[in-house]
Amino acid sequence: MFEKSLYDLIRGLRSHKGNESEYIQGILKECRTEVRSQDMDVKATALLKLIYLEMFGHEMSWASFHVLEVMSSNKHLQKRVGYLGAAQTFRSDTEVLMLATNLLKKDLSSASIPTMSLPLITLPHVITSSLALSLLTDILPRLSHSQPVVRKKTVVTLYRLALVYPETLRVAWPKIKERLMDADENSSVTAAVVNVVCELGWRRPQDFLPLAPRLFELLIEEGNNWMLIKIIKLFATLTPLEPRLVKKLVRPLTNLIQTTEAMSLLYECINGIIQGGIFSATENAGEGDELAALCLGKLRGMIVVENDPNLKYVALLAFNKIVVSYPALVSAQQDVIMKCLDDPDISIRMQALELVSGMVSTDNVASIVKRLMKQLRSSPINANELEDDGLDSTPIEPMADSDGEDPAEILIEDQRTSEMPPIPNDYRREVIARILDMCGQDKYSNIPDFEWYLEILVELIRLLPPRISSDTDLSNSAVESVPGTSLAERVGFQLRDIAVRVKDLRPEACRAAESLILISNRSALYPPVGSGADPVLGFVSWMVGEYSEYLVSPQETLNALIHDSSAALSPQILCSYLQAIPKVFLRIAAKASDGWSLSERAAISLLLARVVEFEETLSTHPNLDVQERAVEYLELFRLVTEALSSLQSDDRAPLLLTSVIPELFTGLELNPVAAGAQKKILPPEELDLANSINPRLSSLLQLSRTEEDAEFDDEAFQAFYNEREAAPPVKAQNLKASVPKVAEQLSYQAAEDPDISARRKAEKRERNRDDPFYIAQGNDDSGRSSPIDILRGSNGKDLDLDAIPIVDLRLDEIDIRAPGGQTEPSKQKRPKAKRRVEIAADENFDSEIPSSGNDSAPRSYEAGHAFPSGKPPRPRKNLLQVDSSGLHQLSLIDDANADRFNLQRREEEEAEMAAALKEVERMRLEMQRAAERVETAEGVDAEGTVVKRKKKRRPKGQTEDAQGGAAAEQPPEETAVVKKKKKKKKRSEEEAMRADT
Repeated sequence: MFEKSLYDLIRGLRSHKGNESEYIQGILKECRTEVRSQDMDVKATALLKLIYLEMFGHEMSWASFHVLEVMSSNKHLQKRVGYLGAAQTFRSDTEVLMLATNLLKKDLSSASIPTMSLPLITLPHVITSSLALSLLTDILPRLSHSQPVVRKKTVVTLYRLALVYPETLRVAWPKIKERLMDADENSSVTAAVVNVVCELGWRRPQDFLPLAPRLFELLIEEGNNWMLIKIIKLFATLTPLEPRLVKKLVRPLTNLIQTTEAMSLLYECINGIIQGGIFSATENAGEGDELAALCLGKLRGMIVVENDPNLKYVALLAFNKIVVSYPALVSAQQDVIMKCLDDPDISIRMQALELVSGMVSTDNVASIVKRLMKQLRSSPINANELEDDGLDSTPIEPMADSDGEDPAEILIEDQRTSEMPPIPNDYRREVIARILDMCGQDKYSNIPDFEWYLEILVELIRLLPPRISSDTDLSNSAVESVPGTSLAERVGFQLRDIAVRVKDLRPEACRAAESLILISNRSALYPPVGSGADPVLGFVSWMVGEYSEYLVSPQETLNALIHDSSAALSPQILCSYLQAIPKVFLRIAAKASDGWSLSERAAISLLLARVVEFEETLSTHPNLDVQERAVEYLELFRLVTEALSSLQSDDRAPLLLTSVIPELFTGLELNPVAAGAQKKILPPEELDLANSINPRLSSLLQLSRTEEDAEFDDEAFQAFYNEREAAPPVKAQNLKASVPKVAEQLSYQAAEDPDISARRKAEKRERNRDDPFYIAQGNDDSGRSSPIDILRGSNGKDLDLDAIPIVDLRLDEIDIRAPGGQTEPSKQKRPKAKRRVEIAADENFDSEIPSSGNDSAPRSYEAGHAFPSGKPPRPRKNLLQVDSSGLHQLSLIDDANADRFNLQRREEEEAEMAAALKEVERMRLEMQRAAERVETAEGVDAEGTVVKRKKKRRPKGQTEDAQGGAAAEQPPEETAVVKKKKKKKKRSEEEAMRADT
């Protein structure tokens, strides 16, 4: 049978373009058959094809046992395929992994270097804590192996073991440190140790400070760029703990920056200087400026000379870290940074945007904002794009060579197009936010011209992106979901803030607000799509109301405020509208009062009627704040209407309109107040906040409770609800007449003979004489009483049944009373809602709920994340994620006499385990021998020899009956077989002992 090789599979995939899935399913079916073959070559080939297909996403965990079989092959090529499959498919929860322990131990002890390297390469991918505990004693001696390649792989494997089993580091650290301190050690082994130390250093850097002299020697002498990068990263974590390292590192790092041609090493040197705080430490010594200028020059070359997008990004990233300490030096590179704002890569533009925000000043703020506004104008707003990843579709190609070569990168020229791509909405939001931050920094200290900035703010309103819908992911724009922090609100706030703070600019600011409030300007000044700029209306309406004296056309402004479309705005905006309407109206009325006439009166009356109609519409608004303000101002405007209607003369406007109401809105000028100003105000000395306002408050409250109790205990109230009405007296002569009448009315049968009826009653009474559930008549001598007797006993001899009131009994509302006439507490009146309220009260996320063993205790979870089954869902663990939290608590500088993990204890544990296994084996043999004895009972002994059965001899003097009884209790044949088996077993054991000796 011909099996396809891996090369045949690859060629088949290339020849089946467009139909790959069907071809792959056929290959998988073949592999399932081939992998079960007894031929190891066929099995290894099938496994190799499965490994190749697994990289395309096809699952092969079902073949884990076959992977283990190929791993145990004696041929190295097949074994290598098995280990490759294990490294690619085995996980910590793979069931067959426990079966590979002895195989791994065997291969680790192999004399062949390639065979020994296979488990060292595979273990970092499949290691678990139990497997690390079992293999530690086998891996540790490989640190002293004669071959450097084995020592290098062992160091890396031990680091991976330490992540899952931290105690590994205690045992292995002395030997790892010995490899690092050995000056004659191979450079590859030293590089591996440096890599491990660098990965461990950021967790507990204080444990690695004693290694600083040796690391400094390697930094000066070593020529391996990858090792130098790791050493520089490690020193960046050590310098905050040991400031004296700064002076020693300045000269070597400066030398590396000046001489190296590898861009990766150059960037890591600059990043190490920034992260290690060398700039701040050398600032006073005078070397900081020279070092910063050198770094900035190299970063500029990375952007300009190399023209590589990856280098641009990392250079801008370093610029952002340096600008905090040296903003003036970074501003000197403004021309290069501004070009990055127009880069096709969004990530580069974002870094450049963050950088220009940090280096802004009065001199360059205008040019920066102009460049950013040009970007916003050049791209239209995308209404359908509410979320955009903002990533450039151009793939990022690796700029460094392979790990085995020197990383003198072969830089790839930027071949991307220079055309400006469409601006995503999230980037548009970021640009607008940066403009507002730069210009509003330090109370507008960077603004050279406020009139220019007012024009920028008005133009930004039109460039605002659409508002993010509630069902859209707000991960990138969560700020806009918080009230008061949206971009439109920030633009409106700065408009209002400038009008308040800059008095000379209030006319211009008020005219800008007036242009924004007018209905006719909405299409020209607001975004063409969406309602993202609506919050601006609340701020500009406040401005036109507060500074109405600067309005050019108050009449049009008021018409815009009371327009029919204004009622559909949000409640916050409507509150500001309602506050501005009377101020603008009074400004119009004040202007009309100067030349008051009949025509002015008619115009004011007509305008007032429109205002009243608008206020009446909002007086029933669902929002209480809007409704309250509308009702208050509505009554005020109605007073003005009455004053106008009752005006006798047309020569002068009513005093209420010209003097009284305007005084409500005039007086002290509103000034900006600091956020913490209220806390600085001291209370008056005569004000004692500890004493109550009314000293008799407690007695008054007690008196009110007493009066309520007295009213509640009123006799008429109690009698009406808690006492039954007395039944009216019943006349005796009507008793006999009323009872038959009732019976006659209730009967559905025809009238019968009185004698027959009397006889039936007598028979019925005789039958029910001794029935305890039967209530007999009053003249009966059974000792029981009827309801009529009870009524007679309570109301006298005269009993009128017709006078008994008929009561509609509602059993669901029955009032159960105690013998004393008081109402008993009903158990049915204990509502379940109270229990729900009590449980709901526990849903307090601030308070800590103590855990208890009682599962019935009420629990509260975060809304939307409750666990209905009572058990939290198991989190999904990433296959590439490694939990290294145990290394944070592991110290490598403990006292030598402290109790720590050692190999002797490990050997003792292994000895105990071996003894336990020996005991288990002994028990297994005993159980096997017992099973063999059961088989011997059928006539065959343990060796398979047929045993001849002998008849049991009867003892002399035994009677036949006794013999029969004994035979009944225990059959002679069975007894004979058991005795013969014991003798044969004993003989066989003796023969085996003789053969051994």
